[in-house]
Amino acid sequence: MIKNSTEKLDLEFALRRARLIESMGEGVAIIPTSPEFIRNRDSHYPFRFDSYFYYLSAFKEPESVLFIIAGAEPKTVLFCRDKDMEREIWDGFRYGPAAAVTEYGIDEAYSINQLDEIAPKLIANQAKLFYSLGADAAWDVRVTAWLNQLRTQARTGVSAPGEIVDVRKYLDEMRLYKSAYEIETMRQSANIAAAAHQRAMQFTKPSMMEYEVEAEFLHEFYHCRAQAPAYTSIVAGGANACTLHYNANNAQLRDGDLLLIDAGCELDGYASDITRTFPINGKFSAAQKDLYELVLASQSAAIAKVSPNNHWNAPHEAALDVLIRGFIDFGLCKGSPEEVLETGSYRQFYMHRTGHWLGLDVHDAGEYKDKQGNWRMLEKGMALTVEPGCYVRPADNVPKYFWNIGIRIEDDAVVTENGCEIITKAAPKTVAEIEALMHDD
Repeated sequence: MIKNSTEKLDLEFALRRARLIESMGEGVAIIPTSPEFIRNRDSHYPFRFDSYFYYLSAFKEPESVLFIIAGAEPKTVLFCRDKDMEREIWDGFRYGPAAAVTEYGIDEAYSINQLDEIAPKLIANQAKLFYSLGADAAWDVRVTAWLNQLRTQARTGVSAPGEIVDVRKYLDEMRLYKSAYEIETMRQSANIAAAAHQRAMQFTKPSMMEYEVEAEFLHEFYHCRAQAPAYTSIVAGGANACTLHYNANNAQLRDGDLLLIDAGCELDGYASDITRTFPINGKFSAAQKDLYELVLASQSAAIAKVSPNNHWNAPHEAALDVLIRGFIDFGLCKGSPEEVLETGSYRQFYMHRTGHWLGLDVHDAGEYKDKQGNWRMLEKGMALTVEPGCYVRPADNVPKYFWNIGIRIEDDAVVTENGCEIITKAAPKTVAEIEALMHDD
């Protein structure tokens, strides 16, 4: 019987390791965490664990690597930093190998200082090595050294694995299907991010700086226990919103412009990803409202296609159809919908796809096509974003009243048995909702 949430969490990660062992059949997998990076002199960038490593271990400390051995006697082995009271004075708490075993359900744990001594023994005489060759050059060198060490022992009956398989091939497929625990964590992350977007809308006024608005939603992230932004936030006023990855966030907000905010948070490893676009003065102009409601209609059409009855690209196709017809109606594109689609002239105003997988990474693991090259079918438990947009830069073929309008509306969806659950729906997005919120004094 599961007694408490800690035991449930331990079981969650144990089941993941068991599923990988079953997929491997036989052999040994090596999954290291991320390295620490020096920012300058003795200051480091904030450490963030490797998503694959965390997915299997729940362990958040740097200088760690997980070995998973499949076969007749499966086991998991963790190498981590030693318990060191002197270093804890400077750097904070460390579990150490003994506590890692008891706290994380790992079969064996050793000091990271013993890695080069013990690792070759774990790899020896295994049929396959499951390792992501090329993902990290430093680890490639280290693993190659272990393999070469084993090859020199061939005359003694010791052999190196005869085959190297990319372990991420198995983990990507596993990570694509979210468990109940993962979905609940993502809901919480989404709720925090939605509240942050609402706070930003209520705070924004003409003449403010973009970074002032950014500070408001960052406050909400941390106030609600999120550990970090899930990615570099975009706070783009006016023409800046027509730059897809704008992140300077240092311009002054002008009365009459729109503000596009693309921002999400990370909670216990899991990302949320929301974009909202709203008028800086709280009232959409006629041209802004026309384009905004077009993008919103395209998103609604896309969301309606997020279900197990459709393939990955169906939401994009639905959004694109609505956008193209709107571009023609507003005089932005010429010709029939079929001609605009074939020539790609719509890309002047919509140049990206309508979504991506979401999970431990904001652009999460998982293939978009099957082995035959067809778009894969959506299935229950998959999580993705739905984010159509419209970006109108000044051009001779564009009515001036549309110039410098950039709009994106993005929500996070989890595929259910019959459709999808929008977990970011708490963030206002209709014209009426936004204007009411921004004028609620």
